[in-house]
Amino acid sequence: MTDGRIEAIVLGASAGSIRALSVLLSALPSDFQLPVLAVVHVPPDRKNELSAVFARRCLRPVREAEDKEPIAAGTIYLAPPNYHMLIEGDRTIALSMDEPVHFSRPSIDVLFDSAADAYGPRLLAAVLTGANEDGAAGLRAVHEAGGLALVQDPATAPSPEMPLAALRAVPTAEVLNLDMLAARLTSLR
Repeated sequence: MTDGRIEAIVLGASAGSIRALSVLLSALPSDFQLPVLAVVHVPPDRKNELSAVFARRCLRPVREAEDKEPIAAGTIYLAPPNYHMLIEGDRTIALSMDEPVHFSRPSIDVLFDSAADAYGPRLLAAVLTGANEDGAAGLRAVHEAGGLALVQDPATAPSPEMPLAALRAVPTAEVLNLDMLAARLTSLR
């Protein structure tokens, strides 16, 4: 999809996420202009080093999201531990301490649902490796809003449960391995 209709990318990952996101995020070129917002399931009591880890591997700025900050082009945002990350209609980030979804806060479903409302058909969402069903309902919301739904090939995921749940929710989602997903994302610039 190189027609310029996609305005934002949302990603969700859990078990096996470091490798998956490393492949995808490090593939983004220095001139990549779409914002990327990602939820990774991180235990609330653990210090989150993900933004530092990915910042060393990426050509785009990587940061932990802050409440009420405007979404900037070409920036990669990671949900902070123990906060849901949402996208408001005015394209700002909101952080919430609402109840966990699928035992997770941050929740992929929460991000994807709010992103579908904010961006509608101008959104690309991808569910990556993980060990629960978080992301499936959110991917369905993205698909129903006319957005582009992608899923990591479960056969290539260290934890295939999340991709499998996403495919049950959106059987027509594009199924790609990580290298194909990276190529798909980089083609959007």
